[in-house]
Amino acid sequence: MIIRENFVDVEEYNIEKILEGKEVQCKPDEIIYFDLEHYVYKKPKCIGVFGACIYNNVDKKIHVTQYMIENKSEVVEILILAKKYFTKMKKMGKKVIVTFSGNNDFTVIKYLFNKYNIYFDFDKEFKSLDIQKEYERNMNTSIGLKNLEKFFNIYREGDVISGSNLAKTFHKVLKDKEYIERMPKEKIETILLYNEQDVVNLYKIFITWKDYIQSKDEEIKVNIDTENLETDKEEIDKKETNNNEVIEEDKEEVVEATEVEKIEDCIVD
Repeated sequence: MIIRENFVDVEEYNIEKILEGKEVQCKPDEIIYFDLEHYVYKKPKCIGVFGACIYNNVDKKIHVTQYMIENKSEVVEILILAKKYFTKMKKMGKKVIVTFSGNNDFTVIKYLFNKYNIYFDFDKEFKSLDIQKEYERNMNTSIGLKNLEKFFNIYREGDVISGSNLAKTFHKVLKDKEYIERMPKEKIETILLYNEQDVVNLYKIFITWKDYIQSKDEEIKVNIDTENLETDKEEIDKKETNNNEVIEEDKEEVVEATEVEKIEDCIVD
């Protein structure tokens, strides 16, 4: 088993810019940012890489945890490590798991937990927030993670790996216990870096959400405010029109009064 702990420098968050889900609202340091690389053939076969990270309020860094299997004998071990990780995070006060298209990851890990009699109730222990669903809800269209990263001006290091290529890699890992030993270290590092950026970028998107996405609720508020401004403008215009009419009437009265005075000046008793 490859176990990697890493610390990533990131910007501190501004609470006013973070994503506020329709049903889930939380601070960035209450979250586990989570992503799996897995192999599925008709049914889930294994978790190839377990990746998760949290924001640490003390050192202001992202703490990344990753497990990567090296052969078939570790299929269950990686699940046990995953359960221990989530149990530890719960004790640390984490409340929410943030994913991108997380239904796939939860389906795989729940299936494998059930298959190997590992009990963990995600729905009971954590709330969940899917960034892809939040984007769809606000923008009325779907998007992939890599395109969303570009939208948020987030640029990746290293190569982008397709899900099918990762699946092929872990298929070989399951079939050949020595395959991982023949795999170039650069390829292993590429896979781990790819997964690490998946979870770290979830944090980056979460904390800058309102810089790029305006929620429907905010749009409604903006529209209401705009309508109020237009109503106020109409009322101001009406008042100005009425004032102008009054002024014109006053002018006429002044003119009439002046003309009366002139006439009276002409009368000789």
